[in-house]
Parts: sequence; C-alpha cells; structure tokens
Amino acid sequence: MKKIAVLTSGGDSPGMNAAVRAVAKKAIYHDLEVFGVYRGYEGLMSGEIKSLKLEDVGGIIHRGGTILGSARSEKFKTEDGQLQAMNNLNNFGIDALVVIGGDGSYRGAQALHKKGIKTIGLPGTIDNDINGTDFTLGFSTAVNTVIEAIDRIRDTATSHERTFVIEVMGRDAGDIAAWAGLANGAESIFIPEKTTGKEGMIARLKQGFERGKKHSIIIVAEGVGTAEEFADYIREHSSYDARVTVLGHIQRGGSPVGFDRILGTRLGAKAVELLMADVAGKALGLEKNEISVHDFDYVFQKKASKRLEEFSKLSMELSM
Repeated sequence: MKKIAVLTSGGDSPGMNAAVRAVAKKAIYHDLEVFGVYRGYEGLMSGEIKSLKLEDVGGIIHRGGTILGSARSEKFKTEDGQLQAMNNLNNFGIDALVVIGGDGSYRGAQALHKKGIKTIGLPGTIDNDINGTDFTLGFSTAVNTVIEAIDRIRDTATSHERTFVIEVMGRDAGDIAAWAGLANGAESIFIPEKTTGKEGMIARLKQGFERGKKHSIIIVAEGVGTAEEFADYIREHSSYDARVTVLGHIQRGGSPVGFDRILGTRLGAKAVELLMADVAGKALGLEKNEISVHDFDYVFQKKASKRLEEFSKLSMELSM
C-alpha cells in the first residue's frame, strides 16, 4: 500500500478534523502518500482530490466542522456514481479510503469495498446513533454545547418563573436530549426511543411550582415533535407560561471538546494501522474505552441503548 485517501461525508461534526489530521500524519509517518477528498462523495465523483502534506493538517485539531467539506450525494448511490468514484481513485493510484461519517457514509464505504476499494469507516455524527461504538465523533461536544445553552436559559427562566421547552437535534436518536437533560436536571425529556405522555409532564410541572420551584426545563428531541407543539400543550392544559428555544445547528459547530479530539485521533491512527495490515471493509468504534472493529453489516443493525432508558427514568425521578 502506497496511497491512502480520506473524506468526510454527511453532516459535519466536531472531531472530524482531528481524525483527518491523525490519518494524514500517521500515513506520512509511515512513508505513505495521503490525499484529501473534498466535498465527500460528490467530490470523489468529480475528482476533487488533493495531496495532503503535514502543513495542510497542522493547527486543525481544535477546529470544528471539517476542512475537507461535506456534501450529501444521491448520485453516488447509483452504480454509475460509484464507478465514477472508483475511476477517480484508480486514476490517482489510491489504494485505500478512510470514510468519516454516519450510516449513509458507511453504506457508501461498503459499496466501494465490494467493488475492490479497501475502505475503513469512522463514526462521525453528533447523534451517537451508530451501532458498534459507545460514542461517535462530535457527540460529546454537542452535548456540552446544549448543556451550556440550557444553563443560560435557566438563568432567565428562574428570573421570570417560566417554563422553557428546548428542542435539540435527534430525528431518530435521543442521545443528545437524554444526556443533556440528565446533566441539566430537566423536568421532562422526550426522545424517539421512548413514548412518554404529555400528561406526566404537566403533573411534574404542577408539583414543582407548588413546592416553590422558580423554573422548569423541558427537553424535546426533534424526532418527537416540535418545541412549539409541546409549549402549546402546556399553555392549553395549565396556567403556566411556556417559552420555546430551538437550538438548531449551533449543536454541530464549535471547537471539539478534549474527548472528541482524542477519539478522532485514536480512530484515525487505528484506521491507517489496519489498512497497512491489509484489514479493510470495517467500521471502527470505541467500546469500553477500547477501539473496536466491526463489519459494516453489524454496524447497520439498529443501535440498542439501555442507557437512554436509564437516563430518562433517572431524570424523571430526580426532577421531583
């Protein structure tokens, strides 16, 4: 093996740059030539491939987003799109590809692997919804961003004795809501994995205010519904004033926390090691603080998280 490429795909997440840096530096250390693919699979099809030198990845470990850019691509899902991407890799003489992204990115990596391109997948998504890893790149940073935002919201909520309904990212996964809710002492947490009636939310609000609480925090993952819908329900079924905050894409941005920088570094370096050992068609993760290696088919299974159930239950018990 002489040449390795790396790309980031799907939604950006803090820690991607740390992984790109580790792939490049590890490869160069072992006298391999490394290339960056810009704009994900779209760039792979259009030939946006450039050699990466040490100076290209210096000073990026602390930066959010991805220096390689990212784009979602419907064309790459087709046979023609994949063949076009393969031709570009072959034209550059690239032997292997490291793909950093989520489920869709992994499926693209698997498709290329089946066509003869050696691929390794790294879990890059703030949603923490990839099977085969306890944590994904960017999740810890996103949770900390939400925690900081809620801390600020709580100050004004207390001053005006209000209830705030806060909508966080999580279309199919409630990890951000569950972790941030527990860390912030939220009265209620609503996540896609667990059906919870709004009636209990009203009951807990009443109990809290009756014993003198000055504020209440409700956290809603976007996959459950909008914050406005929950606020309307509170207004209709109680006498409390409910305000809404939608955190949106601020959860994706910002400098990665230490955990994500280290995780990206460990995963990126391990990817190069495996490819040098002729191991490919695998997805890496972190399980029990050790780097894990799984087949792509295993990763595509739905992630089961007992921790979410535990966090939701604990949050409800401690919100009394």
